[in-house]
Amino acid sequence: MSIEDRKKAFEDKYAHDAELHFKVEARTCKLFGLWLAKEIGLDDDTAKSYAGDVIAANLEEAGYDDVIRKVRPDIDSKGLDLSDHVLEVKLAEFEAQAKEQLMNEVA
Repeated sequence: MSIEDRKKAFEDKYAHDAELHFKVEARTCKLFGLWLAKEIGLDDDTAKSYAGDVIAANLEEAGYDDVIRKVRPDIDSKGLDLSDHVLEVKLAEFEAQAKEQLMNEVA
């Protein structure tokens, strides 16, 4: 294998990994948004739109802090007792679920 072949292989792997990471984060945010929409009492149509807003919020910065900042006012306005820690745990659960779903779709 030549140096150019190896370089191309590494570039392809990096692009694939980046795309997979993006898909996992988007799916995580969708699952989280749908869950939270139910918690705050939104109907199904509004929940889908809300989940889309959560996905869009995640594009602001790396990680899920931007997502928590986006949903915090909604949680507080409904008087729900959901700490940032609880939200982080739910995000971690949904991230694991998203990874599993995506892997099953590929298989």
